Amino acid sequence: MSDHPLTRDAGTAHRPPVVVGFDGSEHGLRALEWALSTAEGSGSPLVVAHVRPEGLQLGAARVESQGVVPELPDTVLNGVAAGMERRGPRVPVRYESLDGSVTDALAAVARGARLLVTGSRGRGGLASLLLGSTSRALAASAPCPLVVVPHEARAAVPGDGPEAGRVLMGLHPEESPDEVPAFAFEEAHHRGVPLEAVTAFRLPPPQGALLAAPSPALQVPPPLPLADDAEDLVRGAEREQEERLRPFAARWPDVELRPVVVPGDAAGRLVEGSRDAGLVVVGRHHRHHLGSLLIGSVAHAVLHGAHCPVAVVPPAPAGRGGLVEEGP
Repeated sequence: MSDHPLTRDAGTAHRPPVVVGFDGSEHGLRALEWALSTAEGSGSPLVVAHVRPEGLQLGAARVESQGVVPELPDTVLNGVAAGMERRGPRVPVRYESLDGSVTDALAAVARGARLLVTGSRGRGGLASLLLGSTSRALAASAPCPLVVVPHEARAAVPGDGPEAGRVLMGLHPEESPDEVPAFAFEEAHHRGVPLEAVTAFRLPPPQGALLAAPSPALQVPPPLPLADDAEDLVRGAEREQEERLRPFAARWPDVELRPVVVPGDAAGRLVEGSRDAGLVVVGRHHRHHLGSLLIGSVAHAVLHGAHCPVAVVPPAPAGRGGLVEEGP
C-alpha cells in the first residue's frame, strides 16, 4: 500500500473514515458520490482507494527488481483528485493507490473505518451480473460495514412521501448482532430520517396441511399450531423485537422508530421496501465452524435485488463488548 502524492492531511478529523473503492467505472462514480455525501453528512473524513491494475503492478515490480524505483502516476486517482478540488468537499479527503488483489487491498485499507463503499459491479464486470465478484467477496469479509451502491439501471428514485429516504433494517431478534441495530440507528440519526425495523417470520402450516400420517418408523412430530394461532405468534414476535430494540431506542431518542412485524419472506419485504428507502441494513453471519465466512440467505438476496444502497454489517470480533453503552 502506498499513499498517493495527492494525499490530503486529515488534520483534526479524528472520526473513523468512510472508505470508497474506486476503479474509474460508472459504478465506481455512483459509489464515490454516495460515499462523499455520507461522509459530509456524518462529518467523517473520506478515503478514496484505487487498486492498480494487475498489469501495472507487474510492470512496476519488474522495474523495481532492477534497482529502479518506478514513478508511475495513478491516473485514476489523479482524475478523482482534480474533480474533488473543483468541487470543494466539506470533509478531509485522502487518496490511496493500492497494490495486491482488489478484495484484500480494500479490506486492509478499511480496517478501523466507519464503513467501506463499493459499486455493485466494477470495470469490466458482466452486465448480466447483479452483483460483482469484488462486492460479493467483501460482503463476506470486510472488517467494517460494507455498503454496496446499486447500478443505475436497478436504482430507484425515492419519492416525496413519508417513507422516502428512510433507513430500512432487517432484524432477527435472536440472531442479529448488536452491531446491526447500532449501525442502523446511527445512520438514521445522521440522516435525520425514520428507521423502519422489519422482523419477518414464516408461519407454520396448519394441521390440515398434513395430508398423510407420518410413517410408523418415524418419530411423530409435535402438533403444529393452527392458523388461528397466527395472531399470538405475531404478538410474541412484536414483544421480542421491542425488547431487543429498547436500549438502542433509548440511546438514539431522536430517531423515529417504526417497528414492523409480519409473517412472510424477510428478503422479499426488504427488497420491495428498498424502492423508496435510502438505505437497507442487514447483518452478516458469524464465522462458520469450518472457518468460512457467510453473509446469510437474506443478505445475499437483498444484495442482489435491492433498489437502494445496502449495508452488510459484520458482527463484532470475539471478546468485544456490546455497543449500547457507548455514546452516540
